[in-house]
Amino acid sequence: MTKLSRRTVLAIALAATIGSAMPLGPAHAGNMRIAFGDLPGIESIQTLAAIERAKERGVGVELIILNDEDLAAQAIVGGQADVGIGAPYTLIQKVGVPIRLFAQISTLRFFPVVNSESYKSWKDLDGQEVAVQARGSGTEAVMLLMAKANGITLGKISYVPGSEVRRNALIQGTLKASIVDAANRRALEAEAPGKFTVLPVDNVSASDEALFATADYLKSNAADVDILVEELMKTGREITENPAVAVELRNKYKLLPDLGADGDKEIEEYYKETAEAGSLALNGGGTDAATGDFAFFSLAGQIEGDPATLKVDDFWDVSAIDRAVAKLGKK
Repeated sequence: MTKLSRRTVLAIALAATIGSAMPLGPAHAGNMRIAFGDLPGIESIQTLAAIERAKERGVGVELIILNDEDLAAQAIVGGQADVGIGAPYTLIQKVGVPIRLFAQISTLRFFPVVNSESYKSWKDLDGQEVAVQARGSGTEAVMLLMAKANGITLGKISYVPGSEVRRNALIQGTLKASIVDAANRRALEAEAPGKFTVLPVDNVSASDEALFATADYLKSNAADVDILVEELMKTGREITENPAVAVELRNKYKLLPDLGADGDKEIEEYYKETAEAGSLALNGGGTDAATGDFAFFSLAGQIEGDPATLKVDDFWDVSAIDRAVAKLGKK
């Protein structure tokens, strides 16, 4: 089975179990259409569980599974989806896309990985091809920032959606240098001990995933947005306090059934590492997240201007976060 057909099969399976990979069409009244710019994986359990809890509180949610974050943003702008997941700073500033981030989900925890038979250090990647998630993604920003920090210029940048897909390509040898999340880094270490080197990443603190929507949608659907943000915060707090909660939520809502029962151990280990790193946003991000993002994405060359002069309101709508923190308290 080719990679493309395998991803298609997985998308269909996910559609049947965690929502609907719906064709992009007109909205149904009262529904919130959320566009995932990737196949949901272990790192998505917090978000998927928050969505299920929002459904229990009366928010009608449809999931739309897309190939990358760019498509998710385009779906929001085109009116085929209501809420997207990503960190679309470049699109907001450089393309003038009329969207705003309204809640941070998690901060960046990505690991640049190279085949140790070909490369040993960042210097070895000068002029070499690397693969990242998508144009404007956090994975691309990390690679560009670290290239700048190490005084090198990357060669061709390929866009390969899906951390698991990039991991498999590294194992198969079709990629020599890429970047993966924590779960797939551990999988590489287990599947091919000693074959890969994880390159160091220093001083990176920025949004990996955040919710975004148009200003009009946020204003017109404030009640539903508030519920989603509250559940996202509560889920993040519970998992950070006790990573085993991620497994409980996965089983309660029958999330990611393709992983099988063996996935529970991997999920708990992933969220234990995530909790220790403080990667899940407990208070929705907001102004604090925007400040860190401005510094990071400016250094990475994805947004322009002095980070100190960039305005939060040009990129974020923090009203739902403020209401949720007022209701739930601050952590």
